[in-house]
Amino acid sequence: MRSFAYAAAPDLDAALGALRQPGTQVIAGGTELVNWLKEGIATPDRLVDIAGLPLNTIEVTDDGLRLGALARMSDVGAHPRVSADYPVLAESLLLAASAQLRNMATIGGNLLQRTRCPYFRAETLLPCNQRAPGSGCAALEGDSRSHALFGWTPECVATHPSDLAVALTALDADVVLRRSGGTRTLPVRELYRQPDAHGSRPTAVDPDELITEIQVPASPRANRSHYLKVRERTSYEFAVVSAAAVVELDGPRITTARLAVGGVAHRPWRLAEAEDALVGAPISDPRSLREAVARSFTAARPLAGNGYKVELAQRAAVRALLTAGGVA
Repeated sequence: MRSFAYAAAPDLDAALGALRQPGTQVIAGGTELVNWLKEGIATPDRLVDIAGLPLNTIEVTDDGLRLGALARMSDVGAHPRVSADYPVLAESLLLAASAQLRNMATIGGNLLQRTRCPYFRAETLLPCNQRAPGSGCAALEGDSRSHALFGWTPECVATHPSDLAVALTALDADVVLRRSGGTRTLPVRELYRQPDAHGSRPTAVDPDELITEIQVPASPRANRSHYLKVRERTSYEFAVVSAAAVVELDGPRITTARLAVGGVAHRPWRLAEAEDALVGAPISDPRSLREAVARSFTAARPLAGNGYKVELAQRAAVRALLTAGGVA
């Protein structure tokens, strides 16, 4: 691990000012960044600790849900109003990582995780454009079992690991980004950029910006929602595929659906064609749901080792819809 300077930010303005200096990164829970430091993925000149800033709000109002970026995953997942009004969100958090990590990890940090591609994380450096720009993507000809079905390029076929991001995408949530002198809001689904051969930023967060808040709009359908995570073991494991479903019903039929899947792209993948086709479908008819979901998978581009994900992701999406609708 390379040496770096360290300081705790006394307030938000000080943290934002520090980020204007090249070579500066922030640390909060540290559950991701400490790994990057050990593995040589992150090599900052200085770390600014923002864990003490008052950005840990969990507020449920008639207008929606506001989450401070430093709210702990365990606190949000266990919050009674979040569990009741936004079950897909609570489920995504409580199925992530381990209890110990959830007690440390922050909401903002979870969204800013890096890919879990084994080549990106390898102890012996192998071709990976995200570790060594221009070196290539070893997964294209190697182990591609965990990699993308959608949105990949020859430069990178990795997937994003955040469970929370999938749920927030289905809820049409936004992130609030703050820099010295300004604030902007961005949909969660637009937070992630396709990595390229030059190793450019994987997110739309500029080097001098911080995520300060996540905003989830109020919705009459948010409490009819579910997050399904398919993984190789039952705890402390990243999703092979996952699905977040949010539905509104008129009797037995779907009037509106929001559906996102994880483990299939560099960002949570919204199934827009499926959402359109689900309108009017009977919630208790798995065949109709499957036909609607399949419309979003005609564009899937499986690699040599991950073709199984096409079927698995569709099944997960259907199951999430059934559970959200109170059928399964």
